[in-house]
Formats: sequence, structure tokens, C-alpha cells
Amino acid sequence: MNGYGKTHKKVYSDLSSDHPIDLCRYQVANCYMGRIGLINSGGASSGASDMAEAVRTAVINKRAGGQGLISGRKAFQRPMNEGVALLNAIQDVYSDKKVTIA
Repeated sequence: MNGYGKTHKKVYSDLSSDHPIDLCRYQVANCYMGRIGLINSGGASSGASDMAEAVRTAVINKRAGGQGLISGRKAFQRPMNEGVALLNAIQDVYSDKKVTIA
């Protein structure tokens, strides 16, 4: 089974960049070229920068062609008003028509 699950080195050196949107697009391409929606994980809760990190991840996902963002601990391990504000900010990214595919 030589070559199974392997890719060419040029995928990372010449055909893609280190830009987060490009890397996310590669994930979308691996989801049957977007026919299966990519939903990124929001990541671990880290504290004061959670809102900015969640919005940044949502923007990257949407601009790359992704379909959504999973957010659990970032929203639910904080006071209700802060958690609701975080979830609303993520929703605002996906409903904003100005945030388009890059």
C-alpha cells in the first residue's frame, strides 16, 4: 500500500501558503471539495482573548468556504452575559454578508 494516505511535498511548499485561510481552504478541499461542510472547532478556552480568537476563527472559516464553528467551553465556562455575547459575535460573522469567501 505504498502511497496510501500520502501527499506530495509541493502541497505545502508550492501549492499552499502559511496563511490561515489557505490552510482552511485545504481542509474544505478535503471535504469532497466543499460538498461536506467544514465546521471548525473553536479551540480551548484561554481567558481574556476568547472573544477575539473565536471571531478570528469564524472569519477564517467563512472566508475559506467553511460552514460553521463549534464553540463550547469558550461560551459556557463564563458568566451568562459574556457567553451569550461570544455566541452572538460568532453568529454575526456568519450572518454578515460583508464577510465573503476570499
